[in-house]
Amino acid sequence: MKKTYHFRIYPNKNQEVILNRTLSTCRHLYNDSLVERKRQAELNRLKKEFEVFPWGKPDWINYYDQKRELTATKTSFQKEVYSQVLQDVINRVDRSFKKFFTGFGYPRFQGRNRYNSFTYPQSGFELEDGKISLSKIGNIKIILHREIEGKIKTCTIKKDIDQWYVSFSCEIEEPIIPVEIKTETGIDFGLSSLITMSNGGQIEPPEFLRESEDKLTKEQKRLSRKKKRSQNRNKQRIIVARVHRKIRNQRTDFAHKTSRKLVDSFDRIVFEDLQIKNMMQNHHLAKSISDAGWNQLIGLTKSKAEYAGKVVELINARNTSQNCSGCGNSVPKDLSVRLHSCPFCGLELDRDHNAAINILNRSISTVGTTGINARQGLLSRGSMQRDTQAL
Repeated sequence: MKKTYHFRIYPNKNQEVILNRTLSTCRHLYNDSLVERKRQAELNRLKKEFEVFPWGKPDWINYYDQKRELTATKTSFQKEVYSQVLQDVINRVDRSFKKFFTGFGYPRFQGRNRYNSFTYPQSGFELEDGKISLSKIGNIKIILHREIEGKIKTCTIKKDIDQWYVSFSCEIEEPIIPVEIKTETGIDFGLSSLITMSNGGQIEPPEFLRESEDKLTKEQKRLSRKKKRSQNRNKQRIIVARVHRKIRNQRTDFAHKTSRKLVDSFDRIVFEDLQIKNMMQNHHLAKSISDAGWNQLIGLTKSKAEYAGKVVELINARNTSQNCSGCGNSVPKDLSVRLHSCPFCGLELDRDHNAAINILNRSISTVGTTGINARQGLLSRGSMQRDTQAL
């Protein structure tokens, strides 16, 4: 399996200049490669319109064509960057187009503040004596706060406003041994409580965005008063970005700790498969849903469960709040009604607790798997859409 480790690095001023110049060179190469592909696509469109294809089919530029062209036409700036880093930039363009042909958005040009990372895909980096050696950049101080397991396959350098980080993608060859399923839980997401488990346990939402909202509003007002393209505006933009970074880091830290508790406590965890993108269209709940970080929590729990040999499932959550977990009858209720009271069997309990029990009962057993091959693929996209009443 693959596992990624993130560490902070501390370049000096000269190294930071080189890192920024490398990012700029990679960004220009990305945009130039994208221009070349768009130009070829437009040429193919014109050829098709006038029916002048010499061999009966259009010509398309692929990864290998652009890599060969890069080798033959390197600029002076590109010669200052490790060759495999440049090749990875072209590979990014190629992956973006492959995603486009599978239904994602059309690749877009990268602005100065959007392109913030570059990758050493195979070689050109080395760890030694508390420093990371990067080809054509130098030795940079790194804080290894945890031991790296497995074989390092790739090294990615990322800029986060005014801080620099390195990510190692490692291949762990040790087999994962599935555990015997002894404890299990169903989990219902909410806003009054972040998660409610089928055993009745709840975890309150942290609301980091709400807590920092006053400070964020004040800094954004200052930013709006600055003159465009001025140095003062750029400084204030960085201050606002730092506030957002703190909120993001707090939310990520909370999700890591919560997912670790879940994986340590249960052998099988069943989540409801929410259509969060659709739910965000409700402007009354969008901020609270974004602040809750449900999707991040699911992803981190999956990752930790896979490494531990435990199971995570995603099931269709339709009507889990409306059906009674005791007798199975439908008990319609508005979103404002937080108590489930069944007129058929007399069961009374918290609405979210009732939904969590239904989620666990609806799940499919996946004993012997690592959990990521959950029920997602067995359900049509239409059947997985959750109506507002089922929240």
